Amino acid sequence: MGLPWYRVHTVVLNDPGRLISVHIMHTALVAGWAGSMALYELAVFDPSDPVLDPMWRQGMFVIPFMTRLGITNSWGGWSITGGTIANPGIWSYEGVAGAHIVFSGLCFLAAIWHWVYWDLEIFCDERTGKPSLDLPKIFGIHLFLSGLACFGFGAFHVTGLYGPGIWVSDPYGLTGKVQSVNPAWGVEGFDPFVSGGIASHHIAAGTLGILAAYSILVSARLNVYTKDYVWAILKPSCPVVSLLSFLQLLLLLELCGMGYFQQEIYRRVGAGLAENQSLSEAWSKIPEKLAFYDYIGNNPAKGGLFRAGSMDSGDGIAVGWLGHPIFRDKEGRELFTELLEPMFPFRRAESKYSVEQVGVTVEFYGGELNGVSYSDPATVKKYARRAQLGEIFELDRATLKSDGALKSDGVFRSSPRGWFTFGHASFALLFFFGHIWHGARTLFRDVFAGIDPDLDAQVEFGTFQKIGDPTTRRQVV
Repeated sequence: MGLPWYRVHTVVLNDPGRLISVHIMHTALVAGWAGSMALYELAVFDPSDPVLDPMWRQGMFVIPFMTRLGITNSWGGWSITGGTIANPGIWSYEGVAGAHIVFSGLCFLAAIWHWVYWDLEIFCDERTGKPSLDLPKIFGIHLFLSGLACFGFGAFHVTGLYGPGIWVSDPYGLTGKVQSVNPAWGVEGFDPFVSGGIASHHIAAGTLGILAAYSILVSARLNVYTKDYVWAILKPSCPVVSLLSFLQLLLLLELCGMGYFQQEIYRRVGAGLAENQSLSEAWSKIPEKLAFYDYIGNNPAKGGLFRAGSMDSGDGIAVGWLGHPIFRDKEGRELFTELLEPMFPFRRAESKYSVEQVGVTVEFYGGELNGVSYSDPATVKKYARRAQLGEIFELDRATLKSDGALKSDGVFRSSPRGWFTFGHASFALLFFFGHIWHGARTLFRDVFAGIDPDLDAQVEFGTFQKIGDPTTRRQVV
């Protein structure tokens, strides 16, 4: 009888050689996808405007990760921060992608080798000659290697001692760049926006892993069959992957995009007015990048997660900031538009007075229309509608075309930050259910197998006059 689809992995359950093989092949697939996806994104990525058309507006998924880890240059001669590069070096975006593909190929060959040469002496107990694994030793070795890698990343790569450092920025995502980071050993290290916590946590976690591995390796060891191996590996996976859904906070604004910055904009304008600047001068000093964050189309909560395509495929490519509109009635009183909510943008409103009756005008401060005012009701209404989405930007919906049809369809998309969060939350659920499943199989192994441990005596030939009936036990004469 063939195995059902959910039991097929039993073919490697007590076969450590081929269990290693399928894990190596899985690593090959993951590394191969990462390298191939990076090359695809580099082929379609436009680096010409890092302010208004950054990677997260273009739907890049793996380029932000490479940038966060210190990669900023391309063999194509461009830098993610703008400008050109004469000598990008070997560790460019393309170099990292190529390294992943080469590593994938090596893992593929290693997986084939382990599948063919599965019956190795290392998997047998040298005393009995029977298949046996020293799982505490295996766990200790893996823990030592992972702890060493974790410590090395925090102590050398992040700190810049032997590596590039990582991408860090200010709280408003305006001054991002790659630089070395000093460890933060105080309570501030737990703030997800303090980059020093990344270095200190990796150093601390790596040190703990190395010490724990040493303790395990020098202690007494037991021989355990591989049927418990899956449970031993899966048990810590759920909290680890769940934690990754929180760590997406560490992906900075320039790399993934974020939402609402109106308070910081108004704070800066207020500070300018306090210094006797005019309203036009104060708004003109607002960075275009900061104003762009206050456009609600950049909020990761806008748009359905399952609308395929980049954010540019929704509202188009941002070309420029038109400026901050201020609406006034004919008596000079300032009027305000209410911003749409990111999650539930459905609203019905009733207006007692029309734009024509009130005599509404709009004047722009900062941006491309600085100092320009409009009193035409149709134009005022147009900008009033657009002001509900935050700061007003000129958006190009004609450039992105596919077979003559517009790709920018006017429907908001979620940002890569939304995808990262959704993906890791989904994986956390899968690992959690796997945790429950394999835990139940371990605790109730006999029930899942359908075999009662007391069944042997009942079906033993000659024990009962009627097989399986314990009330008909034969009496020994």
